[in-house]
Amino acid sequence: METILLDFEEDLAWLTLHRPERRNAINAVMIEELLAALDACEQKGARAVILTGAGSAFCSGMDLEMLRGLAGQSAEEHLAESRRLAHLFRRLYEFPAPTIAAVNGAAVAGGCGLATLCDFTLSVSTAKFGYPEVRIGFLPALVSVFLVRQVGEKRARDLLLTGRLLDAEEAAQWGLITRVVGSNEVETNELCAQARELAALLRKNSPQSLSACKRILAALPRPSLQEALDYAARENAAARQTAGFHEGITSFLEKRAPRW
Repeated sequence: METILLDFEEDLAWLTLHRPERRNAINAVMIEELLAALDACEQKGARAVILTGAGSAFCSGMDLEMLRGLAGQSAEEHLAESRRLAHLFRRLYEFPAPTIAAVNGAAVAGGCGLATLCDFTLSVSTAKFGYPEVRIGFLPALVSVFLVRQVGEKRARDLLLTGRLLDAEEAAQWGLITRVVGSNEVETNELCAQARELAALLRKNSPQSLSACKRILAALPRPSLQEALDYAARENAAARQTAGFHEGITSFLEKRAPRW
């Protein structure tokens, strides 16, 4: 695979986002490879999956260079792209085996989504979390479907409307992540050790019971998760076609203030 690494330690799977030169930004290839990797984990009977990032970041969200290159797409093509990302988020959220995010650095925008959609989210103390899409004229539509379920509407409004980032301690206080690991230069090693320890604990439990628990938890918050994701995908696709979005991405990449 081009953008991720997949390794197995018996029935434990390690999934590493591997675009360190782009801070593990999500592109179309990564979406397809993550979906394929999750399929492989399920087919091989993985009892737990650990998701982490290569380099200094966990994931910086969607690749803005890629999004700028999609400017000429039709509305239907934008919607198809958005629905594919929605499918990835739902696949991770409803994966039958326990999932653990080992957040080794910044997890923002769609990267924050990947980190917090896992059943457990362990983080180094220096990581940042949040959804700054509004700062570049974009819309955190897909992640909002899950975020309201995770932290409640009032806190979701705070994060999504201000675009501010939380440090790991505040993210833990909000219930956005499970645990902050370490506070020194060796914390990344400690992060992997604690993720492995948690996976070992989970793998002692009945896989059928764990899968059933996850199905119940996924079903409880809905009226309809799929209807919400379909609506969010349409809003995501529409946002990609606005002048504000293109100005926001261009100003970010050119390192200047946006001209709204």
